[in-house]
Amino acid sequence: MTGDWLPAETNTHQDHVIAHVLGATVLGYFRADETAHFMLDIGFIWSILLDGEMGLVPQRMAFAELPLSADERATISADAEALHEHGAAATLARVTAAPAECLITAVEFYTNERGRRLLLLSADASLCVETELATGTITITPLRAA
Repeated sequence: MTGDWLPAETNTHQDHVIAHVLGATVLGYFRADETAHFMLDIGFIWSILLDGEMGLVPQRMAFAELPLSADERATISADAEALHEHGAAATLARVTAAPAECLITAVEFYTNERGRRLLLLSADASLCVETELATGTITITPLRAA
């Protein structure tokens, strides 16, 4: 998505969630039901909705609440297990492995009239999450440190 992105204020809930994910490492991510989900090394799933709202719940609870078929849920759960055991070298079916050493050091939030952008910043490899409100599209792009 292109456009002029403006820095956006986060609300109290977003600030609280972000405070908890700082220092965690993203192991992998997937999209489901217009939401980006990030598997963290601390056993939690960080979910980011189209409008930039977010939640942080224990992995088991997150998997139970996903609006997916039992088979899809089982596949994602197996991918999570593989990521925790083997890291980026894991063989995955539904989840995308995060870039190596994606330790979250900061989160930046931007907005424009069409969507939202969150940068999950890391010293080695960051992630960019862009949403498009009208279409429900979520794009997650790995970014390499300069």
